Amino acid sequence: MRRRQVDTIPGLLLDASEAHGGRVAIEDGAVRIDYRDLPALALQVTRALLAAGIAQGDRVAIWAPNCHEWVLAALGVHCAGAVMVPINTRMKGAEVADVIGRSGARALFVVGEFLGVDYPAMLAPLRPESLERVVVLPGASGRRSGEGESTWSDFLASGAGVSEADALARASAVHADDLSDLMFTSGTTGKPKGVMSAHGACVRAFSEYVRVIGLEAGDRYLIVNPFFHAFGYKAGWLTCLIAGATILPHPVFDAEAVFQRIEADRITVLPGPPTLYLSMLAHPRLAQTDLTSLRIAVTGAATIPPVLIERMRRELGFSVVTTAYGLTECGGLATICDPSDDAETVAGTSGRAIPGTEVRIVDADNRPLPAGEAGEICLRGFHVMKGYFADPQATAETIDADGWLHTGDVGTLDARGYLRITDRLKDMFIVGGFNCYPAEIEAALTEHPAIAQVAVIGLPDERMGEVGCACVVLRPGHRLDEAALIAWSRERMANYKVPRFVRFLPALPVNASNKVMKNELRVLAAV
Repeated sequence: MRRRQVDTIPGLLLDASEAHGGRVAIEDGAVRIDYRDLPALALQVTRALLAAGIAQGDRVAIWAPNCHEWVLAALGVHCAGAVMVPINTRMKGAEVADVIGRSGARALFVVGEFLGVDYPAMLAPLRPESLERVVVLPGASGRRSGEGESTWSDFLASGAGVSEADALARASAVHADDLSDLMFTSGTTGKPKGVMSAHGACVRAFSEYVRVIGLEAGDRYLIVNPFFHAFGYKAGWLTCLIAGATILPHPVFDAEAVFQRIEADRITVLPGPPTLYLSMLAHPRLAQTDLTSLRIAVTGAATIPPVLIERMRRELGFSVVTTAYGLTECGGLATICDPSDDAETVAGTSGRAIPGTEVRIVDADNRPLPAGEAGEICLRGFHVMKGYFADPQATAETIDADGWLHTGDVGTLDARGYLRITDRLKDMFIVGGFNCYPAEIEAALTEHPAIAQVAVIGLPDERMGEVGCACVVLRPGHRLDEAALIAWSRERMANYKVPRFVRFLPALPVNASNKVMKNELRVLAAV
């Protein structure tokens, strides 16, 4: 039972320590951290941040795969009253430098090497002047420190001159309306925009999430979704703190490794994309593997056949299977299905609005539509973002004068108030669970000297769900082939953004307003 109402992440951390001391908070390989010890470890990070001059409201970035240090760094940032800026591990140096520069982040926690890439070295030649301190997390054996870097252990030691009492005082000064995180999400205008979210909204929304899915103290949550995303951060390790569950970070999605960990680590909670569960159901050792620990599954982000929900319940043993809808601009959660809903409802809808949230469907003139009619999904409530960082124009274009967040997603509401997503953001497609925004990819591709025009679309793919296809018009007198453009793209953007196919066209199909007709492109590209 929660002893008191908390409305900040530092308050949640201290409360969880009291309520769940003696339980394992984080289990990461050989590392076991008790809830009782978690505040002191997080405050050690806070003390070092204070020693470095980090003030309330300053931005601090984290660029690393899922690991226990990620959680400690994040909690340390929150307790310092600073604003956490999670960065996608798939991003390349230029993309990261842009996020750090525009957020004004003064410090960065970064993995040393990951999947054969030296992350600090990738950023070094592009490092923004605002970035004063780079802290390299453990794990890169034999890696030499670069200029301006400090190790995790040296950074923690630097806070020895700041007392834990001073760090606690800073943590206690954090209020519900203070910013907790600045999550950069791509939009239809190209460059990612920083979404400003507050502590109170985050804790309130995901306390409701914990209640609906039935997360309990002692649950063991394998977090496959990346911590830089709301699904891995807010619906991931933060919900564990709310419930007193154990956080088991998983750094790289691999269906076989996940399958093995369920039995070995007695996993009870396993959210993920439908492809994760499909791969488990198709596993040759399914019948011989002990999956009886599994209890809770949360999925979404793709069309789900009702038979999958039924098979997850029957063959994988999940007693709770649900789907939800949210976007970064509303903190990651707006609607959710009740686990008691039938398979067709869970598969075909994203549930009803959480308490304190309104959902409505509007037409092109912003007029509300009746049940069953498709239009733009709009949200209003306590968890709507405070706005886009340093971008009042984009904020005004997204949140109207009455406080409605215009999502750009298309859907319907039925008579019960259940939301059905009928289309994605106008042109967005999802590659292996990652949102891809054509405008951002097109902006990068147009920098190629041989390209005159380009339009990017998503094409269906059996393994990834969708993949990108670049439809290219070349400059007169220039030559370029598919392999060369894909190789060029891999050097400049995150892998999931790289087009898997290239179609060369004499011209792009346009309508009377000179806008590219992407529906026609999909037909041309599929041939």
